[in-house]
Amino acid sequence: MDIQLKQKKYLLPKKYWPWAGGGVLIIVLLIWLAMTNFTSTLRVDRRGLSIGQVSNAQFDDYVSVDGSVVPIQVVQISSEEGGVVQEKVKDEGAHVSKGDVIIRLSNSNLDLEILNAESELAEKQNMLRSTRLSMEQDQLNNSNEALQLSMDVKTKLRAYNHQAALQKEELNSREDYLKAKDEYELAVQKEKLIRKRLKKTNELNRSQVEQMGSDLASMRKNVELVRERKARLNVRSTIDGEIGLLDVELGQSISPGQKIGVINDLSDYKVEAQVDEHYIDRVHAGLSATFEQNGKTYRLTVRKVYPEVREGRFKIDFTFSGARPKNIRTGQTYYVDLQLGESKKAIIIPKGTFYSVTGGSWIFVLDKDGHKAYKRKIRIGRQNPQYYEVLEGLEPGEKVIVSGYEGYKNNDILILE
Repeated sequence: MDIQLKQKKYLLPKKYWPWAGGGVLIIVLLIWLAMTNFTSTLRVDRRGLSIGQVSNAQFDDYVSVDGSVVPIQVVQISSEEGGVVQEKVKDEGAHVSKGDVIIRLSNSNLDLEILNAESELAEKQNMLRSTRLSMEQDQLNNSNEALQLSMDVKTKLRAYNHQAALQKEELNSREDYLKAKDEYELAVQKEKLIRKRLKKTNELNRSQVEQMGSDLASMRKNVELVRERKARLNVRSTIDGEIGLLDVELGQSISPGQKIGVINDLSDYKVEAQVDEHYIDRVHAGLSATFEQNGKTYRLTVRKVYPEVREGRFKIDFTFSGARPKNIRTGQTYYVDLQLGESKKAIIIPKGTFYSVTGGSWIFVLDKDGHKAYKRKIRIGRQNPQYYEVLEGLEPGEKVIVSGYEGYKNNDILILE
C-alpha cells in the first residue's frame, strides 16, 4: 500500500528565497562596512622625518628680513629745458655740491627766441622814447597856446573895461562898447574850451605813456625769463651728494623733464627690505628692529610701509635709531629682526615645510609610544623665523612631524618604521 507524504510548509515560499538571500548579503555587507576602519594608512621611514616637540615657552613675535642699505634720499636729475648735450662736466660716481653744473645743453631755438625777444624790447624802447619826445613837444605847444589864450583874455578884458568906462561917461558909441564886451566874453569861453581840450589831451598822453611803460616792463620781464631759460641749459645738482647714475652721451637730444640720472644723498642712509604679505596688516611705521654687525647690535625704526604688493611681498624702509655701523656703504646687506609685538608665553612648535601643504590647518601628531602619527586639526596664530604659535589642537609635551607632507598629504595615519 502506498503511503502519501505530506509536503513541508515554509514561512517563506521557495520562489522568494533568492530575494531573501540577496537581502541578507546586503545587510551583512553594511554591517561589515560600519565595523571596518577605512582610515588611509601609510608606512614611512622615520629617518626621513623631522619631529618637533610641542612646548609652552616664550614666543618672540618678530620676523627676519634681508635689508639693503640705500641713501636716505635719491634725487632725480632732469633738465627743465630741452636741448642737445654739449658737455658732460661730471660723471657717475662724482661727488657734487648743490649748484654744481653736471651737463651743459645747447638749444638753437631758444637762442633765436632770446634774439627775437631782445629785438622786440629794443624796438619798444625806441618807440616809447619817440612817443615821449613827441608828447613833450605837444605839451610845450599846448602850454604856449594856453599862455597866448590867457594873454588874449587879459587884453580883451582891458579893452572891455576901457570901453565900459567910456560908455559910462558917454564918450564912445554903444556899438564899440558891445563889440569889446563880446570879444572879451568870446576870449573867456575860448580859453575854457581850449584848456578843457588840453587837459583831456594831457590825460590821454599820460595814459598812453603809462600803458607803453607797462608793456615795456612786461617785455623786459619776458626777456629776463627767456634768459633764465638759457641759464637752465646748464643742468645743476640740487643737493650735495654723489652721482649714482648719469645716462647721457654727447650730442644726445634731451627733452624737458626727461630723467637723465640720479644723485644719492649720502648725508644719511636707510635700509630697505621686502616682507612677506602675510605680515602686511601687522607692519606699520614706528615698529622697532635690530641687526648685528661685527658683534654689535644696531637699532632701526620702520619709517615707511609701501602699500603695493608685488609677487607676494611688500617693501618697507627703516631709518637708524642711534649709531650707524662704521664704513657703511650703499648696497650692503643686513639681516634685520623686525619686532612685531611683545614677547609672551605660548604653545609653540618648530617651523617646518609641512606648513606649505597644510597651511597650518592640520598636522601629524605622534602617539605616546612614537610608532604612529595621526592627522589632527590645529589652528596656528603668529609665527617667527623659528616657531609657530599654536592656538588650538596641541598640548605641551606632544610630538609632531614638521617636515614636508607632499608624499602623504592624503593619508590619515602614518606608521613610523
